[in-house]
Amino acid sequence: QVQLVESGGGLVQAGGSLRLSCVGSGRTFTNSVMSWFRQAPGKEREFVAGIQYKGGTVYADSVKGRFTISRDNAKNTLYLKMNSLKPEETATYYCAAGRRFALPSRNIDEYSYWGQGTQVTVSS
Repeated sequence: QVQLVESGGGLVQAGGSLRLSCVGSGRTFTNSVMSWFRQAPGKEREFVAGIQYKGGTVYADSVKGRFTISRDNAKNTLYLKMNSLKPEETATYYCAAGRRFALPSRNIDEYSYWGQGTQVTVSS
């Protein structure tokens, strides 16, 4: 059974930092594109950042310079370091895995595997 399991969410004050992790099991994601998305209540799921198997990254404009996506293929793990968090970034954060050797995409339909999500709450 293929699974992605996120962790690291929580409550943080505005301006604070969190690091999210996503561990894959059931298959290796070494060559797969992997991304982070987030979804706030009443809003659509939106792309945050993505990383291809070679390490190339793509970020949403709103998080550039503050968030860093990375991966440890040996551990089958994806990370998202988030700095200078804002209250409007309160959401459930999801990791997703797509096709092998693909470039990161903002389209949720490009991803076959999703985690259950981890809640990030940023207080003002």
